[in-house]
Amino acid sequence: MKKVFLIYPPSPKMNRMPRCQQPIKELVVLPPLPPLDLMYCAAIAKQNNCECKIKDYSVENGTDLKEDLKDFNPDIVFINVATTTFDSDIKAFETVKSVNPDILTIASGPHFLLFNEEILKKYPSVDLIIRGEPELTFGEIVSGKSLEEIDGLTYRQNSEIKSNKDRAYNENLDELPFPARELVDSNLYVRPDNGEKQAIIRVGAGCPHHCFFCLATVVSGNKTRVRSPENIIAEIRECREKYGIENFIFWSDIFSFDKKWVHSLCKSIIDSQLNIFWSANSRVDTLDEETVKLMYSAGCRLISMGIESGSQEILDKTGKGIKTEDAVKTVNLCKKYKIKVFAYFILGLPWETENHIRETIDFSLKLEPDYVNYYTATVFPKTKFYYYMQENNLGEFGGEDFYKSPYYYPCVPTHYISKERIKELHKYAVRKFYLRPSYILKKLSEIKSFTQFKNYFRAGLSVLFKK
Repeated sequence: MKKVFLIYPPSPKMNRMPRCQQPIKELVVLPPLPPLDLMYCAAIAKQNNCECKIKDYSVENGTDLKEDLKDFNPDIVFINVATTTFDSDIKAFETVKSVNPDILTIASGPHFLLFNEEILKKYPSVDLIIRGEPELTFGEIVSGKSLEEIDGLTYRQNSEIKSNKDRAYNENLDELPFPARELVDSNLYVRPDNGEKQAIIRVGAGCPHHCFFCLATVVSGNKTRVRSPENIIAEIRECREKYGIENFIFWSDIFSFDKKWVHSLCKSIIDSQLNIFWSANSRVDTLDEETVKLMYSAGCRLISMGIESGSQEILDKTGKGIKTEDAVKTVNLCKKYKIKVFAYFILGLPWETENHIRETIDFSLKLEPDYVNYYTATVFPKTKFYYYMQENNLGEFGGEDFYKSPYYYPCVPTHYISKERIKELHKYAVRKFYLRPSYILKKLSEIKSFTQFKNYFRAGLSVLFKK
């Protein structure tokens, strides 16, 4: 029986979902998310008669990678690598090889969609690289299939670097086993407001909108793929019955794209009488009153929306394909049905002046969502932003301090504003929104437990003392 060790490396705490490689520390309202990719790959490895262990070293304090390697003595180590923490993540491979050079090391992450052969040449501690969605490729590796026959794989063969053809996207998400949640302490991943356990249910993948800054289409393709409501309900039921989890994030690249599917899923949840609470994401131009009302009846209590900018000029340049009036209409619709809104904005896109950024800040205050994240514009490989940055000499990818603090400290300037000024405007935006007396009083009125008070208080301190 092969032993497989799947890890998030001992790097800064990150959410490592493929299109959202977000740091936890710098963002105000962002909980650590369970290592869903590791749990899926572990479930597939178990189907291939492997013994598996999962560790998220960024959240499991008091654990040591080297000691765990000695204790478990794995045959294979699978490591998620994020672009923004690449330098620290890669050290985990060196640690593995220092303990046992015979361990097969496998790297996975969106970074390798562009940089794979270069990484194998530079880092001998990395044996295999999975390009794209990892589950099916990883399953073929642990099954013992010949490397030459595995799509989506980059590897060494007699000191030569080989890249097999890209793997086609998995069109049948229902065929995947449920994530191996038994290998993860679910108490480490809780809602940021009430401290209750929270699971991610991946309900779909793919997005037809190739936005300037976004990894979704790069990672998951431009065709939306969804699981059947029956399959999703079965996983929810398992989470409730086996792990006592009643709070969920329905993860997809664009949850509300297919109205008929959304309605079918919501009706299935209602008919199941599971009485769960969940959140999902949405574009602001894909929700109508019938859908929002049904989502609330099915237990949806929060919708996150990428509004990105309060300037229509900037929205048009990013290819977002929405209007500011769409955002106003949809946010008000959610408020009508008591669904909280988590709005995302980006500060520091290449064409922005200071006036554009102030327009976005003012627009976010006008909308009055329940929560906001103001991200500074962050460049990821293979996005349109990445190629624009190179063509317009906005910065050097991977240069010193490029990812000094992703999503918080900008990695490139705009054509008109320095990185340092964007940082100042970012700090101003966060404080302007969260330190309003009216907002503070509203949040205090919503508190229903000491845990909720403690979490809100901690978030407030992080805003007040943000450097």
